[in-house]
Amino acid sequence: MMRKLKLIPDNTNIPFLKFRMMAFIVSAVLILASIGLFFSLGLNKGIDFEGGILVEVGMEQAPELGDMRSSLGGLGLGQVALQSFGSDTDILIRVQRQEGDASAQEEAVTLIKQQLAQDYGDAISYRRVEFVGPTVSNELVIAATEAVVVAVLAMLVYIWLRFEWHYSVGAVIALVHDVILTIGMFAITRIEFNLASVAAILTIVGYSINDTVVVYDRIRENFRRFKKLSVQDLINLSINETLTRTTMTSFTTLLALVALYIFGGEVIRGFAMAMIFGIVVGTYSSIFVAAPILLQIGLTHQKEEEEGFAGAERADADAEEKS
Repeated sequence: MMRKLKLIPDNTNIPFLKFRMMAFIVSAVLILASIGLFFSLGLNKGIDFEGGILVEVGMEQAPELGDMRSSLGGLGLGQVALQSFGSDTDILIRVQRQEGDASAQEEAVTLIKQQLAQDYGDAISYRRVEFVGPTVSNELVIAATEAVVVAVLAMLVYIWLRFEWHYSVGAVIALVHDVILTIGMFAITRIEFNLASVAAILTIVGYSINDTVVVYDRIRENFRRFKKLSVQDLINLSINETLTRTTMTSFTTLLALVALYIFGGEVIRGFAMAMIFGIVVGTYSSIFVAAPILLQIGLTHQKEEEEGFAGAERADADAEEKS
C-alpha cells in the first residue's frame, strides 16, 4: 500500500500564537523596510510604465529570442523586451523611451531596423511601429494601482459578508502585508516592474486570501465545537489542523513556479520570481499574521456567537430550503 506524502506530521501542536508578537515585529520591520526601499530606490519600471518604442515584426521562421535580445541590446538603447504573440513568427519588440524629442525615437527605430536587416536580411516584415508616450504610461500606472486597491477592497467586503468584521480586518491586514512586501522585493532586487508584475501581485492577493479563508473557516468551525476552549488555544488548534493543507498547497504551487522560473525564459522570469516570493509570504501571513491578529483585535466566544453564528445559521437555512 502506498503511503501518502506528508510534509507535516498528523496531530501537530505547534504554539504559533506564542510567537505572535515576534512575528508582528518582524512583519512591521519588513513593511517599513519595503516602504523605505520603494521611496528611496523606487521600482525598476518597464516600458509599460515608463513609455517607449513598440515595433511589431513578422518573420519567415521563428527566431531565437535570446539571440535577438542580445543583438538589439548591444545597440545601447536601454531596456529591450521581446515577446512572441499569436505565433512564434510574430515578435513584439519593446525598447525604453529615448531621451529627446520624436527625432530621437525615430533614430532608435532606424537603428533597430538596421540591426534586424543585418541579422535576418529580407526574412522580416514590419507590421507596426508605435511610440508609447508618458501620458499612456501614466494611465497604465493609475489603472494598475486601481486594480490592486479594488481587489483588496473586494476581498474586504467578501470576508465581511462571509464571516464578520474581525475576520475582514485580519484578512485585509494580511493582504496589505503581502502586497507591500512583494513591492519591496521588486525594489531591492531591481526586477523589472511591468504589467506582468501587476498580474503577479493580483494573483498573490487571490492566493493569500484563499489560504486565509481556509484557516478562518476552521477557526469559526472550532468556535462552534469547543465553546470552553480559550480563544488562543482554539486559534492554535485551527492553524495546526490546516497546516498540512497549507504547506502541501504551497509546496506543489512552488514546484510549478520554480519550473517556470528556470525554464520559462526571460519574459516570464520576473512574474515567476514575484509569485514564488508571494507564495512564501502569503503562507507566512496566513499563519503568523491573519490568524493571530484575531486575538489582538478582540475576537471572543461571545462576539463570535453574536455576530458570526447568526449569519452562518441563515446560510444553513437557505441551503436547506434549496435542497
